[in-house]
Amino acid sequence: MKQSIDSAWDDHPVDPDDQEDTPPAWWIVNLIEVDWAGEAGAPRAVGGVGGRDLEGIDDLRIQVVLEVPGTTERIAAHLAPATARRLRAALATALRTIGEPIDRPEDGGAPTGG
Repeated sequence: MKQSIDSAWDDHPVDPDDQEDTPPAWWIVNLIEVDWAGEAGAPRAVGGVGGRDLEGIDDLRIQVVLEVPGTTERIAAHLAPATARRLRAALATALRTIGEPIDRPEDGGAPTGG
């Protein structure tokens, strides 16, 4: 099972000199059921979702994929719920550090007073 949650371009600097060392990226967040019987024990997504009830699925992961457009370069992280919460906390800390609230209603998030 694999369910797409969200995807978008990163907010890459416009400086063309920066494009060579750090090209723009497309990020994707998926919810996946993993099958640990893949090659070398690597997780792989299985099946399809289409409104399927998630109850009874043993091993769910949040998959975060970064792709470099125009290439075959891609990296995927498979995060257990605890690791996804740790990433969420790190992003919240980074937002607070630059003086931004954690969620803004105009971005689709509920205000948290952060």
